[in-house]
Amino acid sequence: MASAILKRVSASAKSTLVESMRIRASSRAFAAVAVGTDIVSVAPNVSLQKARSWDEGVSSKFSTTPLKDIFKGKKVVIFGLPGAYTGVCSQQHVPSYKNKIDEFKAKGIDSVICVSVNDPYTLNGWAEKLEAKDAIQFFGDFDGRFHKSLELDKDLSVALLGPRSQRWSAYVVDGTVKALNIEEAPSDFKVTRADVILNQI
Repeated sequence: MASAILKRVSASAKSTLVESMRIRASSRAFAAVAVGTDIVSVAPNVSLQKARSWDEGVSSKFSTTPLKDIFKGKKVVIFGLPGAYTGVCSQQHVPSYKNKIDEFKAKGIDSVICVSVNDPYTLNGWAEKLEAKDAIQFFGDFDGRFHKSLELDKDLSVALLGPRSQRWSAYVVDGTVKALNIEEAPSDFKVTRADVILNQI
């Protein structure tokens, strides 16, 4: 009898735990950052690392770029992705922006930026491989602090990637988010295409 009651209690507790985890997962499906958010204020003291070779990193004394230097006084389109050299990122996401760069410039965009939880040296090699470095600025978020601050981080250990970024895009004016798109899953490529955000500018 006691054993049966204990089993029922354990099953109930397990069900409650699973439901709690589901609610938490659901609440994190979309980031705290939203239209109207000042990115520089939400991620204070966070810097990104411009894509570069190792020798360039050494000669610059491993310098980083404060967010205010990237966003303040500028019109920026930024998109984040799970990682360099991965499938959708290489075959669709970056090429969609590279191929539309003239249209972004025609709309007065100062810079189109790709950011990923990668070191700047890996990003540099990837950008060169994609022949996209002349069109797009690539920045590394090597420790994920930028994406964590915006709640755009994602655990992709299931794909052997570890802590990474969600797939997202934003139109930012003087640091303030004017449009924001976040895919439901990092493997999706529906709302973060270049043509989508072009229509939001």
